[in-house]
Order: sequence, then structure tokens, then C-alpha cells
Amino acid sequence: MTKTDLTRNQTLVFDALVHADGPLSAYTLLDRLREHGFRAPLQVYRALDKLVEFGMVHRLESINAFVACAHPHDGCSGHGTVAFMICNKCGHVTEFHDHDIDHRLATMTRGRHFKPEKTTIEIRGLCATCSEIAA
Repeated sequence: MTKTDLTRNQTLVFDALVHADGPLSAYTLLDRLREHGFRAPLQVYRALDKLVEFGMVHRLESINAFVACAHPHDGCSGHGTVAFMICNKCGHVTEFHDHDIDHRLATMTRGRHFKPEKTTIEIRGLCATCSEIAA
């Protein structure tokens, strides 16, 4: 899926997330997109659902917010486990992928005859900048 294949609403939501300083809730997106004709949360949620499905956006479960994928050109479905470091102080989010973690989780689930459909890891704490300030 490329950006040119998106609907108008999907493009507006995706662009808002790409240009955001951090994760955004659906209601924050709605507020930011009102001038573009968004009137109801359902408009935002429909666009977000599709963007998540396309692998262009991630939902951060622990903070109920969304971020644009750090690798939208190839979609995140091809990366295996999606992992995030989320700063509790400034809200900065870093997306990363670790093939060793992917392999260990695959071995664990395979050994238990479990077929995972989605794996997301969220690590909460302080980013390098905020941990230096706190020290």
C-alpha cells in the first residue's frame, strides 16, 4: 500500500501522524483535522483502522494513541515483532525491531503450538534526554 492508494481521510490522518511531535489520540487527531471537514470520531477511527491494517500506523496500547510507522515504505508487517520505547516524561516514542527477539518468540510460540497474529512490545521508562535530566 502506498500513500497514493489512500482515501482523502486516510491521507489526512496519516500526514497528521507523520508531522506530529509524538503519539496522538484519535480525539486529538479529530481536533487537528476539523478544518479539513472531520466532524465525528468515527471518521478518524475508520481511517486509523485502515492505516493500522496497511501497516502504516501503529496503535500504542498502553497510552491509547497512534504513531506513524517508522518504516512505512515497506509496511511493518514484514518486520516481525514491533517494539516501542515510550518515554513517560516527554512522550517520545522510538520504534525498533530486533530479529533475535523475533526468533526467540517464534521458538517459544511454536513450541507451545500457539499461532500468534500480532506481537507488540511496549517498554515504558525514560528516554536518554529525560534520564540525563533526572540524574
